[in-house]
Amino acid sequence: MPAIIKKIVLTGGPCAGKTTGLSWIRNAFSQRGWTVLIVPETATELISGGVAPWTCGTNLDYQLGQVRLQLTKEDIFLTAARTMPVEKILIVCDRGVMDNRAYMNEEEFAVVADRLGISVGAVLESYDAVLHLQTAAKGAEEAYSLANNQARYETAEEARALDDRIIAAWTGHPHMRVIGNETDFDTKMRRLISEIGGLLGEGKTYETERKFLIAMPDTAWLEAQPGCHRVEIIQTYLHTEGGVQRRVRQWLENGRFFYYETVKTPMGDGRLVETERRLTQEEYLTRLMNADISRRPLRKTRFVWTWEGQRYDIDLYPFWKRQAILKMELREKDAPIAFPPTVRVLREITGEAAYRNSALALSVPAEEDDRAPEEIVADEGLPSAVRAAAVARIHSYALLTELALHGATGEIRRAARARAEELEERNPD
Repeated sequence: MPAIIKKIVLTGGPCAGKTTGLSWIRNAFSQRGWTVLIVPETATELISGGVAPWTCGTNLDYQLGQVRLQLTKEDIFLTAARTMPVEKILIVCDRGVMDNRAYMNEEEFAVVADRLGISVGAVLESYDAVLHLQTAAKGAEEAYSLANNQARYETAEEARALDDRIIAAWTGHPHMRVIGNETDFDTKMRRLISEIGGLLGEGKTYETERKFLIAMPDTAWLEAQPGCHRVEIIQTYLHTEGGVQRRVRQWLENGRFFYYETVKTPMGDGRLVETERRLTQEEYLTRLMNADISRRPLRKTRFVWTWEGQRYDIDLYPFWKRQAILKMELREKDAPIAFPPTVRVLREITGEAAYRNSALALSVPAEEDDRAPEEIVADEGLPSAVRAAAVARIHSYALLTELALHGATGEIRRAARARAEELEERNPD
């Protein structure tokens, strides 16, 4: 039996480059010593053979058959892989079970899940990673074509909408990546190989990461958005040796637990190479025995939101009530940034050591507050020091005089007197 078997999904919207991507994957990883097995796209097989949503009695009839066949094929490939006298096997599914969800309404999907005895959590857990290639109808319209797949029938507008639904169906997998059309096609393929290489432990150089401090979002609104999923994470840092950073994560999604180890190795030129591997529960618990006890386990609620082809991780921490952190990875350092609707950015914190997760596990910065200073001073629920610090931003001499005489604490009164004196010096008239 092979020492390593990994199973991933290559998915995407219509005319996204999957066929070429499969060829790149086979060539790249065969040369690196992997035996690559490709699970053919089930929909193309069925539709080309005359079994389609429009030839069956109902769409539900068709989807039941397709999902059943998809599960059977994946099981056959996994069973066969376990018998092969090789060291490393990479199983690549040309689309996976959750792709079908994009072609059904929620009622139909619930029926399919019930009749076949599957759940979203169990399905996601069965794949090590999901790579989504964005349709050419988004950003590379001149390349969009129906000619190279007889099962493809969508217009460009329909392809864009379908691309969004497929992303929404898979969002929530801990290792789901969207690879867009911001670059030329060869670069798109190289990024695909890089992402898979990171999963397989062969290293992936960091992309440009940007982080922002944002006002606490409306979580109920977020959870109602297509392509947005909520997960619960506990992140624990392990002892560091030789500059190599290690951490393990417990990831709770749809009632099921996932466990991961991340290793970041410095390259010597300021960059880090990140590798990540999935752990069994036993491996996770074993690594916890090597936890860095100087750092607290970091718990956070993460909203993973793919919007306009960009993935956003919005992290809510139990020690903050009014702010959260939004993180995104960009293809290039100077790539333009757009924020999803309702997200209110307080400021950028990229590169600020105090807001790295490893630092938050040691010490938590006080919440920032973008309210008017008068509101902060009046908020009796805040510490006196925070309220006194806000006095320094008040410009009303009359209010400062009132606070100097009747402020709630001596700290506030002293701050008000000092601020009033400062204003008098600036405006002696």
